[in-house]
Amino acid sequence: MAPILWFRRDLRFFANDALIEAVENGAKEALFFVCQKQWQTHNAAPIQIDLLKRRVAWLGQALCDYGIYLHIVEVDDFSDTPQALKRFCEKHNTQRVYANREYEINECQRDKKCLELGIDLTLFDGDLVAPPHSVTTKSGDMFKVFTPFKKAWLKKFEQHHFFIPSWPLEKSNKHTRWHLPECLQGDGSSLKWPIDDDTIKTIANHFIQNKCEEYQSVRDIPSIKGTSGLSPYLALGMVSVKQLLAQLQLFYPDILHTTTKPEFCWVNELIWREFYRHLIIAFPNLCRHENFNKKYNAVQWQYDATQFKAWCEGKTGYPIVDAAMRQLNQTGWMHNRLRMIVASFLTKHLLIDWRHGEKYFMQHLIDGDFASNNGGWQWAASTGCDAQPYFRIFNPITQSEKFDPQGDFIRKYVPELGDVPSKYIHFPHDYLVTKQNTQYAQPLVDHKVARVRALEAFKVS
Repeated sequence: MAPILWFRRDLRFFANDALIEAVENGAKEALFFVCQKQWQTHNAAPIQIDLLKRRVAWLGQALCDYGIYLHIVEVDDFSDTPQALKRFCEKHNTQRVYANREYEINECQRDKKCLELGIDLTLFDGDLVAPPHSVTTKSGDMFKVFTPFKKAWLKKFEQHHFFIPSWPLEKSNKHTRWHLPECLQGDGSSLKWPIDDDTIKTIANHFIQNKCEEYQSVRDIPSIKGTSGLSPYLALGMVSVKQLLAQLQLFYPDILHTTTKPEFCWVNELIWREFYRHLIIAFPNLCRHENFNKKYNAVQWQYDATQFKAWCEGKTGYPIVDAAMRQLNQTGWMHNRLRMIVASFLTKHLLIDWRHGEKYFMQHLIDGDFASNNGGWQWAASTGCDAQPYFRIFNPITQSEKFDPQGDFIRKYVPELGDVPSKYIHFPHDYLVTKQNTQYAQPLVDHKVARVRALEAFKVS
């Protein structure tokens, strides 16, 4: 009996352990579940769902060219998936299913139920470079600080040369046309992001060959396209970290044991991604949005619906915060430095619970990824693992002066400040008064006052 391949957030041909193993064992049928209700429960952004649907549609035809048919099955949520999978297996006279593991609680519960139903589900750790529980302290525990985790991770792989296994199939002579089901019709909101392998590979190679070396020096400047642009593809598994490391080592063979080189800075970000995934495996209650550091359960958050709405809409009166939030709302993406600035502003300046920001990000980000999003928000809120100390509070004005010195990024997304001179652009209110300009929002809080309030609120030990 040939196995069935179950696609999840691993929508790729290459460096896909489950796919390669299934194909080598004769798989001719593949499966993807459309779970609209579950996606809504998990706050998946419409733009990300659109990207996912476009990729699944592309993958369906691409697989068909190799004689593998991708079946699309609609279910409401994960609780319906095991029975639907069992019925599908019975229809195709097999109980063998190959898939790449997902690590969040709901996903783990779904897989456990599949096994309880007698489905022979074989899971691979295709989304991680280091398998779960393979990077630990000497006592076998998960690291609670990133730097020692990184050192242990690097020690494990510093002599390893990654490669992409060759694709084991030839294209079929039968030119079967794959049928696009109605449930994969999207809204087109993600069309600026290509979904074919050739273009994605070109994007990755262009960054690695031409931009990776300067990534360290330009990655914090939002007006420059200095990041890789690969985060949406990583989030949906269109590429894997193993695949990117293999491409990187073609140009920098010693990258994993020469950490002082500037191009290693990008690798460091990929290891952060690993760190946050290992955290939700070791501490699954993070998936329930619990504080990693229980001490901060005592923080008295001060939710203000009007202020939260202003933050969401980019009307806080702090230009760098507003430009960042408008970028998110308009494009479905936000520069990483800006994610830290707006998260700090929400949790420290407005004293609004980080969970509100975490949810809003997931509802709007094309690269929404639970482990990284949760880890990033808890880092900014000082509640997380190896988080920013609570007394280090970003000053949005000086952050703006440092990373957008001429206000180029601000002017792009806050057009009402288009004529403000660069020396005033970072906090323009006194200047606007002289010009009798009332278009731009007044600041929600005074930075110095908000900082003192935050320091008091976080003194809970």
